[in-house]
Amino acid sequence: MTVDNVKKGRNDEEEMMQDAVSTNEENQNEESEAEIDTAEPRKPARRILEQEISEGLGEIQRSTAGLLMAGLSAGLDVGFSVLLIAVVLTRADNLNPLATELLVANMYSVGFIIVILGRSELFTEHTALAVMPLLNGQTTLRALGRLWGLVYVSNLVGGAAIAGLIVVTAPALGVVTEPVFGDLARRMVDHSWWVILLSGVLAGWLMGLVSWLVAASRDTIGQIVLIWLVTSAIGFSHLHHSIVGSVEVLAGLFAGQGITWAHFGHFLLWATLGNSIGGAVFVALVKYSHVVRSEAEMPKTRPLNKPDLMP
Repeated sequence: MTVDNVKKGRNDEEEMMQDAVSTNEENQNEESEAEIDTAEPRKPARRILEQEISEGLGEIQRSTAGLLMAGLSAGLDVGFSVLLIAVVLTRADNLNPLATELLVANMYSVGFIIVILGRSELFTEHTALAVMPLLNGQTTLRALGRLWGLVYVSNLVGGAAIAGLIVVTAPALGVVTEPVFGDLARRMVDHSWWVILLSGVLAGWLMGLVSWLVAASRDTIGQIVLIWLVTSAIGFSHLHHSIVGSVEVLAGLFAGQGITWAHFGHFLLWATLGNSIGGAVFVALVKYSHVVRSEAEMPKTRPLNKPDLMP
């Protein structure tokens, strides 16, 4: 064996040892961070943001077909909220108004629980979730627009389909009377544009918080409770959610309750704009800014996991 071969062998051994040490250090860092996350009563805000950025980036990178099918599924599934609300309103003649409103609010949350835990794609979730990677410099405005457009259109198609199915099926079963569909639709459309816009901002804000709080939760039961609390608050307050509201308005239109396409367009325009502002500004921008600023002001005790947060 030559001297050169001996030196080369030693160099290879040294490189392998260095790689092993580096890998061991990385594993220890990951285990240390996992232990910290588990030990703390609440998941650190930094970890929630990292999770939101990673998940949002994953959704942005999904295929067109995948996004369309997931969006269609969400539009269909969230319609079960409208079905259950209509059933409650039809059968709640003997209940006092407050009890009825509370029941309606609880039914409102059912569709969201199905959609969010079922990992379908709802537009109002992505008004905050998908904006996080953009703020962190890991995607483009064009890619965000693609995601929003595909999910939004497929949500509306699914919502229209379930609205038509509910209008045909529920009255035939005797569980809903058709005037109820008109009442639900008018609750959405009988407002000035600025009322729908501001109501939509509040609804989008709350939906953005749903995504953040679900990421903060450590188990499925906790996620269900959080989704239920926040979305039932939207229903109880009669806030304007562009997708669920579309199902309500279209059901009133399909049932022939005096609702027109002009009513639908009026609602959809201002509710969508409001939802987008609420999620993108009051959740994505505010949460991202306060977490990144807090990280910049705190001493670095451990390295950031990828994706790194921009200063």
